[in-house]
Parts: sequence; structure tokens; C-alpha cells
Amino acid sequence: MTASLATRPRLHAALRIAAAVLGGYAFTWGFIALGMSGLFALGMPFHDAEHLVSILGMLVYLTAFLWAFAARSLARVWIVLAGGGAFMAAAASVLQGVLA
Repeated sequence: MTASLATRPRLHAALRIAAAVLGGYAFTWGFIALGMSGLFALGMPFHDAEHLVSILGMLVYLTAFLWAFAARSLARVWIVLAGGGAFMAAAASVLQGVLA
């Protein structure tokens, strides 16, 4: 067995772990930002929206973390978690700009 074949499963595992931790964090951060600004825009008091979405964010992070290991395609995991998180964060930023 050559060195490149021996390191490939380790690289794949490292990328899965990075996707679970970093991608899950980005997705959860986008979810919380969008949820808070959306609920605030609908008339919920800021701190109530903050607490509600933060509690839900714990469940979202757990789900994203576990899904990152269960999914077949590592590329799909990165696209959904990092891309979805960036999209939700941008949407939250636009919504906050409209509210201000």
C-alpha cells in the first residue's frame, strides 16, 4: 500500500469532521440570524426571538452535525451546510437592513 492510499481515508475523515463542525456552525449561525431577524420583523420582542431561535439552533446544529457523517456525498454536505449558512446569513443581513 502506498502512502497516498493510506492517507486518503484520513483526509476524507478530516474533511467530514471539518464539514460537521465548521459547516454545521455556519449553517446554525445563518439559521439563528435569519430566525431572529424574521421573528423580530413579525413583531416578537427581540430577546424572546433570540432565546427561542437559540434553543432551536442547538437542535439544528445537532442535526447538521450528525447529517454530515450520514450523508453519502461530502461535496453535498459542504454545499448545503456552508452554502446554506452563507445564504441564510446574507438573507438575514438584508432583512436587518430593511428593518433599520
